[in-house]
Amino acid sequence: MRSRLSPERIAYARSAVGGVLVDGFFRHTSRLASLHPKARPEAHGVVVERDVVYSRSRGTANSLDVWRPREAKGPLPIVLYVHGGGFRILSKDTHWVMALSFARQGFLVFNIDYRLAPEHRYPAALEDCAEAYAWVAENAARHGGDLSRLVLAGESAGANLVTSMAIAASYERSEPFAKRIFDTGVVPRAVLPACGIFQVSDVERFGRRRRLPTWLMDRLVEVSSSYLPHGDEKAELADPVVVLERGERPARPLPPFFLPCGTKDPLLDDTRRLGKALEALGAKAEVAIYPGEPHAFHAFVFREQARRCWRDSFRFLDRALV
Repeated sequence: MRSRLSPERIAYARSAVGGVLVDGFFRHTSRLASLHPKARPEAHGVVVERDVVYSRSRGTANSLDVWRPREAKGPLPIVLYVHGGGFRILSKDTHWVMALSFARQGFLVFNIDYRLAPEHRYPAALEDCAEAYAWVAENAARHGGDLSRLVLAGESAGANLVTSMAIAASYERSEPFAKRIFDTGVVPRAVLPACGIFQVSDVERFGRRRRLPTWLMDRLVEVSSSYLPHGDEKAELADPVVVLERGERPARPLPPFFLPCGTKDPLLDDTRRLGKALEALGAKAEVAIYPGEPHAFHAFVFREQARRCWRDSFRFLDRALV
């Protein structure tokens, strides 16, 4: 007699296969792109110091790569970059194009790794981001960086993390990792959270607004179930837009935000919500919507809309860092 698989087992198998395919696609795409001659940092006058350990806490050696324009003089504006991947896949190595794009523009870039779910659930990623933030605060000057011009940037899950870091830098909060950031006394001058998921709980809301393909809802549910803790533990900063929507005034002014997203990105509503929440608090929020573009479109830098997004990002930074 043939045994029937339960709906739960079918959903689990579908999710597992989908996750492997997505992870493999982005890793192979990044690896192939890195083989192109124009992908070499030295071709753009950029030098890279790889795998610098910023934290050995909790039994894990977390590292970052330092990207620097070779001929740049004087203290440089800084980008602390946090990669995406649904909190559970990808790395600083898959996101080399982001670091290179900023370094080519004259930024000192710290491109970080962090612990991934589901092995390491919330707040592990934020704990690591806080350690990286504190490390940058302590070490940026010796790498030629200017902490008064610190930018936080990331996409997708990384956009969530840098937004929560900006909240931790501006609000006095009780979480130890948030205190770690606040106590540095360093507030970012600008934040660039691209194509972000800004509320990890209740991901079903995306499907309630419009019908989404099953494979896409699987990915969204997987993000939430993998990242959020089990039990009653609070995970407020997994939902930074909800924190800001409460309207509580920060102890320090929130920095200006540039929020790019495409109209075909299922996360677009979160970008619009974050922009409104920031503006209600008196913060500058520039929401930039790109017609017809999918999730994380700006990573495909050979496309015109991606190049437009990068130009818009750098124009925003020119204004914010004056």
